[in-house]
Amino acid sequence: MILGLLSGVGHLPAELADAVRQQGYEVVAIGVVPEIDPGLFSAADVYYDINIGKIGKIISTLKKHEVTHVTMIGKVSKEVLYKAGAIVPDLRAIKLLASLPDRKDDTIMNAIVKELEGEGIEVMDQADLIKPLLPKPGVLTKRAPTPEELADMEFGFEVAKSLGGLDIGQTVVVKNKAVMALEAIEGTDACILRGGFLGCGGVIVAKTAKPNQDKRFDMPGFGANTVKSMVSAGATGIVLEAGSTIIADREKAIKLADENNITILVK
Repeated sequence: MILGLLSGVGHLPAELADAVRQQGYEVVAIGVVPEIDPGLFSAADVYYDINIGKIGKIISTLKKHEVTHVTMIGKVSKEVLYKAGAIVPDLRAIKLLASLPDRKDDTIMNAIVKELEGEGIEVMDQADLIKPLLPKPGVLTKRAPTPEELADMEFGFEVAKSLGGLDIGQTVVVKNKAVMALEAIEGTDACILRGGFLGCGGVIVAKTAKPNQDKRFDMPGFGANTVKSMVSAGATGIVLEAGSTIIADREKAIKLADENNITILVK
């Protein structure tokens, strides 16, 4: 079976490509934003750079390879959509964007899914393809949360769920049950850095799926780069949602957290 992989940034797309090729898939990967992880170039059978604004070209490329199933994985920041000159949309993308009632993440992604499925290309659930990367409940690090950290994690988890319900972001930063930062267009890492600055360190990060998460796209991810941002922010811990968070470079991320006395809880 041939699988199309529409890739954002980060190492997850390469990990997914490796995993599904071991399952017998042939992978046709398309990098839709700049700065794609170079690991994807060798992990895929075929690789193309086609920016997200060229929807017509993306679809025609998939059809050229007789792709009937795709998955979308990796971070595609909405900053790209608003950065002058970063994307020059084709006519199909212009028509699609003009038809949208708003520019929320789910609105945009569901419109792209509709375009793909209208061409006979089914968008698969990420979770069905990468179950080994979805963590189970428990503490992943050597250090467990303190009672104070655990209280902030519980608080932050609920706030993150509420934020996700508004389709704004999936990450919050808290300290002493006060919100330091909420993720919006800037993305997870910038949110963590801002929250750490405002909280003067000692903060807790919470990252969850949306209450009605569409597992075909935009599942929350966590990895070594997130831990690096936490170190810079002076964060002492993070809580993630079991079964709904994709962990890239798991061993590397946990090792880095242990080296910096950061605790990781999955609930």
